Amino acid sequence: MQKNNQHHLLDLLYQPILTDKTTRLLEENQYSFTVKQGASKTDIKNAIEQAFNVKVIQVNTLKQTVKKRTVGKFTGRKTLYKKAIVKLDPKDKIILFPES
Repeated sequence: MQKNNQHHLLDLLYQPILTDKTTRLLEENQYSFTVKQGASKTDIKNAIEQAFNVKVIQVNTLKQTVKKRTVGKFTGRKTLYKKAIVKLDPKDKIILFPES
């Protein structure tokens, strides 16, 4: 049962978000991820702690609004996703850019 729960938690995380704003947040030891729509803050906290072996202090979540996009004569929508901003303990770090 424990192994099944670990896979469930890791499935909540999709990918890190790397934009100008989120790279500025990296300096404050805050990391942004796209997560599953139905994920709760405690599930996100447990998944981050398990995946990266760090201590999470705070989790903030938000749902990005649906935005309309027009390409030529076609109008569509950008997909809706949930974003989690995770603040880590000052002595922990997630390495997103490994040095080779």
